[in-house]
Amino acid sequence: MTRSDAPLQIAVVGHTNAGKTSLLRTLTRRVDFGAVSEQPGTTRHVEAVELRVDGHAAVRFFDTPGLEDAVTLLDHVARLEGASRPDRIRRFLQGPEAHGAFEQEAKVLRKMLEVDAAFLVIDAREPVLPKFAAEVELLNSCARPLLPVLNFVRDVANREAQWRDMLSDAGLHAVVRFDAAAPFTGAERELYQDLGTLLPAHRAALRAIVEFLQREFDARRHAGCTLIAQRLVAAAALRHTATAEEFDDPATRQARIDALRQAVSDQARRGVDALLSLYGFRQGDAAEAPLPQLAGRWAMDLFNPEALKQAGVRLGSGAAVGAALGVGLDLAVGGTSLGAFAALGGAIGGALAQGPGPLGRQLANKLRGVHELTVEDSVLFVLAEQQLALLRALEQRGHAALQRVALPARPDAAADNQALAHVVQAAQPARSHPDWAEERRGDSGDRRALVEALADRLQQVVAQLND
Repeated sequence: MTRSDAPLQIAVVGHTNAGKTSLLRTLTRRVDFGAVSEQPGTTRHVEAVELRVDGHAAVRFFDTPGLEDAVTLLDHVARLEGASRPDRIRRFLQGPEAHGAFEQEAKVLRKMLEVDAAFLVIDAREPVLPKFAAEVELLNSCARPLLPVLNFVRDVANREAQWRDMLSDAGLHAVVRFDAAAPFTGAERELYQDLGTLLPAHRAALRAIVEFLQREFDARRHAGCTLIAQRLVAAAALRHTATAEEFDDPATRQARIDALRQAVSDQARRGVDALLSLYGFRQGDAAEAPLPQLAGRWAMDLFNPEALKQAGVRLGSGAAVGAALGVGLDLAVGGTSLGAFAALGGAIGGALAQGPGPLGRQLANKLRGVHELTVEDSVLFVLAEQQLALLRALEQRGHAALQRVALPARPDAAADNQALAHVVQAAQPARSHPDWAEERRGDSGDRRALVEALADRLQQVVAQLND
């Protein structure tokens, strides 16, 4: 690889516990990179991670240890001989102090002399103390372009104005606002664009990175919507059967209903796990993205009676009735629904009293006398709504987030409800293909076409909600 196509080398520097590793996890979507903790001094060695663009390393980041005693080191360096500030830094690196009291700082400064530029990560919640000004002066002594990144600026306790004043006094006027916990829309683009101002020779390469990130974002959203569409198709295709004798027995009927409920919950769980993986998060990642409520919350909310009742209302169909009662019943044995209702007698009342849940529209097969349980539209609506909410939350979530995932509020706009209702209605063909409930068995061209059509509709809904 020649120098012209070698990756841009960027050191990520700053005070201990400013969020350097978290920033890199967010920029590279590598949740497994480095170690992150609220304890200071987590990173003790220089570690490299690459941002790859179209299969090639475009940027090589170097995560460095936190600066711990810049005030004393700056005083020491000022007393060393050297024609320039970088010369004095080199003299320090050759001395015994670089392997003793200032070993951590030496690792940072040594890397600063090797790279093209550096991101100075600042925890904007910290008070602007003299030690931080010393750190800036020490880093500037390496004579490399330095771009301050104000981290955690969403926090109400941030001191952004004071930090900008200090950085301006140090001659650093290009400052990027970021938040590794909840990145701003376009924050990455601004980061690389401002870096291009400091590195004009690399401006074209940085512009290519910005364009790649947008393509990657679009592709990730499409992939996310495709995952949700697959879950919708699989859930709509679910069909559990019971003979008339089995359905007459309350315990057996309840077992069939519970089995269908579990199958829908499994589909929801698989969708959650797939979305977390797609967006670079790990289920149960205690250090970076602890999401314990996802272990049960999605399944629980999926069958919440009030949520299903409201879903039925927003669907604008009779699904609201089934959701409100707790189970949707549509029996047609011998061609007479009312006759079937009367013949079952107290069995229906018993099922409702036991609270089987609003998940099945129980259809009778007239020819075989077999009851079929399928998934109510209101359940499909809630499933789609929840998974879309998770997708939108993950799009705005950084890998420094320690709190539980914050889901966007349930949309109230009639247009949004109608758009999602149309998605559920578009999934109806899956009801005629019970084999589509399992992707391996139902991997047909028709199934793929339906998934793609639903994914396109879901992307429109996401764009509509974000707008």
